[in-house]
Amino acid sequence: MKRTALSLVLLLAACLPAAGANTPGEIQVGQVLGEALLQGLNGPARKLSSYRGKPLLINVWASWCGPCREEMASLERLAWLGLTPSFSLIGISTDDEAEAAQAFMRMTNATISQYIDSHLQMEHMLGARNLPLTVLVDANGRVLSKTYGSREWDSPEAQQMIRKAFTVAPGRH
Repeated sequence: MKRTALSLVLLLAACLPAAGANTPGEIQVGQVLGEALLQGLNGPARKLSSYRGKPLLINVWASWCGPCREEMASLERLAWLGLTPSFSLIGISTDDEAEAAQAFMRMTNATISQYIDSHLQMEHMLGARNLPLTVLVDANGRVLSKTYGSREWDSPEAQQMIRKAFTVAPGRH
């Protein structure tokens, strides 16, 4: 009986995803993002590929996520610093209901283009196992980096990281 129970436990453990395992269909750093139709929360729907030709900063968040809520203000400030003519900045909400995301956006006076994930497509593609997630993408759609956890995106350190990744001229801010 003990041997059967142990075998069953080992079999079940082998079937569970490993900690830190990739999400289904996840694009790794160095790979090019696939296509997706982004459903607009504060604007029209748009194809992900329409952002090609210019670097892209994607922030994945949820209204129920405390660190996401803390981070959102710094992303808004980043958008107003004058760096964004050199790159695009968008948000992807993983909320199940668009109304929850929109209520949060109204509360924070969000001006960044925001989209809601449809059927976990972007969550899986970007590898949003933990939130918030910020993904830097080059002008050709290639993922340059993934940053998990909250950051002050308008801090001098974050601006320097963005400039380096996107090769934005330092005087442009």
